[in-house]
Amino acid sequence: MPISPSKSKVCFFFQAVSTSLKNRTALKKFILTIFRKEGKQPGTINYIFCTDKAILDINRQFLQHDFYTDIITFDLSEGGSALSDIYISVDRVKENALKLGISNKEELHRVIFHGILHLCGYGDKNKRDKEEMRLKEDFYLSLYFK
Repeated sequence: MPISPSKSKVCFFFQAVSTSLKNRTALKKFILTIFRKEGKQPGTINYIFCTDKAILDINRQFLQHDFYTDIITFDLSEGGSALSDIYISVDRVKENALKLGISNKEELHRVIFHGILHLCGYGDKNKRDKEEMRLKEDFYLSLYFK
């Protein structure tokens, strides 16, 4: 299924945060590649990088969850192409990277790919789904960083 460049785009927005996100053009192309490999058609995917406070407010307001999280993926699709706003807490990503003993770069990319995998139909609500999601994240991380 060919991806139409005019209909597919990935955008990055930063809300009162700064994070090192290098090679953005290559990353955007790779995100579109994930969709292709998973048999899904991308539309417009907006990544919004924000603070813990911002993502907590979003979690409370829209999901009625009163806790911090690293990512919230809003699937706004209404048809064949994926349309999404994906919020990523830069604070949470940094803390998780420290806890896991990995680089911030690796954890940030894992979370970026995690959001796309949700849009491709992968879940993470039970142990089996979490394991499958982790395997897919690892697979795409290895492809991206090879």
